Amino acid sequence: MGARSVIRWAMAVGVLGVADGCRGNAAPGDATPSPIFKLVSSLPRNGAARAQSDAIVNGIRQAIAEKNGRVGGYAVAYEDWDDASAQTGDWDMELEAGNARRASADPNVLFYVGPYSSGAAKVSLPILNRANLVTISPTNTYGGLTKAGASEPDEPGIYQPSGRITYYRVVPTDERQGSIGAAFAKAKGWTRIFVVHDGGLFGQGTADSFVGVAGKLGLHIVSNVAEKIDPRAPEYAAILQRVRRLRPDAIYFGGTTQPNGGRMARDLLAAAGPRAALVAPDGCFQTAFIEAAGAAVLNGRTFVTFGGLPPAKLTGAGAAFVRAYRQRFNIEPEGYAVNGYIAAQVALQAFEKAGGKNREAVRQAMVGLGQVNGALGTWRFDEHGDTTLATISVNVVEDGHFAFVAAVDQPATD
Repeated sequence: MGARSVIRWAMAVGVLGVADGCRGNAAPGDATPSPIFKLVSSLPRNGAARAQSDAIVNGIRQAIAEKNGRVGGYAVAYEDWDDASAQTGDWDMELEAGNARRASADPNVLFYVGPYSSGAAKVSLPILNRANLVTISPTNTYGGLTKAGASEPDEPGIYQPSGRITYYRVVPTDERQGSIGAAFAKAKGWTRIFVVHDGGLFGQGTADSFVGVAGKLGLHIVSNVAEKIDPRAPEYAAILQRVRRLRPDAIYFGGTTQPNGGRMARDLLAAAGPRAALVAPDGCFQTAFIEAAGAAVLNGRTFVTFGGLPPAKLTGAGAAFVRAYRQRFNIEPEGYAVNGYIAAQVALQAFEKAGGKNREAVRQAMVGLGQVNGALGTWRFDEHGDTTLATISVNVVEDGHFAFVAAVDQPATD
């Protein structure tokens, strides 16, 4: 989830996805077409994150369909945009910036759902904020996007050049996953931990958080604090050699499935020995991660934290969402499907509250949205645009699937 500059100027645009009967055209017998407003998403639509982005897009479509594609007298036009390079299978700086500019220039676009990666958000947020365009991310977890003190001294102001808050997210931030990962290691009795990250914004953020909390819990970090590993390198023998020599009880891997997270997990576990465990954040909470590493390698000793509950553990409105998703798409939802659904629901609710197609009215509606009740329970956005949801779940790889282990509610802190 870290930034990578790829020299390529192009824009990969997905298929226009509008709820049936809601394309802004006149229905039979109507004298005039329905007015429309647009909701667009910018996500990696190829590469290892494709399964997760498919699930997010499906969640968005489901939320729109439940409104029959209409809100406040307007038809909802949804456009599914790609920000991933076909060459790398990962998000691309120029594509994400191009998507942000394209959305900003279209007065019909009132909501931008995404991006998937926090590194991509660092690129697009200033563009979208200048355009007063409400942005809702289902997956960004880097704390500095909304609050000071996470990493760089000019955050979050650099992402808010207008001075207004236009960015919101429906997932808890990195520091919670890192701290829960450390607490889980302590509870399991693992005392000697090797910490490594993939150099990305997300990976380093979770690894740094893990290290910070691990020290307070009395865990011994046997690596050189949080070591960096290049996921694109043909080999990383030096780090694997240190892992073999140190024989840690567990490895904390701050990283994502793409581009080579599965391979790195497999190699790290092999180097650590058969008794070692691996803990990773939700960038690895994907079926593609298990497939890339090999289910047998991960089985029973790989634990992945996730910002929320896995779909099978949702209750009430969340369970109803999962049932409807299965029926509509004939597939089990990946972890972030419900976040895409909630992001779209929030957008539609804000548009209805705003009472018309006006970006400033929509922005003010988001500020005054108040309590949200639905598939993720009862919560709200705080003054920073962050969710007050604080549940982090721990899931273990078993028989080629993720199985729920435990959930922890950690109070939000400013």
